[in-house]
Amino acid sequence: MNEYRRAKRRKVGNIDVLDTMTGLLIGKLSNLSETGMLLILGEPLTSDALFQLRFTLDDASGKSRQIEVGAHELWSDEAAAPGQVWTGFRFIDVAPEDVAFIREWVDAPGSQYV
Repeated sequence: MNEYRRAKRRKVGNIDVLDTMTGLLIGKLSNLSETGMLLILGEPLTSDALFQLRFTLDDASGKSRQIEVGAHELWSDEAAAPGQVWTGFRFIDVAPEDVAFIREWVDAPGSQYV
């Protein structure tokens, strides 16, 4: 299979993603790149909508860092598990220092990629 994505995507395990506009947990991070992310959700979101999302990543030393992103919902598809939905986002607004942190986090030694 050929990979056509421009940015490397790191597999992620069990990281909550919060909708900062509603304060609600909307899903779990499945994979992450410096340009977007894939979430697993319990219910579909509004198609083609914009969201303000927050999640926390740990750096190599275990220190937590909150990342807040403006994201555009690009697509959604039913997951194999009943009641779950895969949803892809592209980032439209991320602080430059957070983009740099995400890039380093994705490239960290021992990371697994999609």
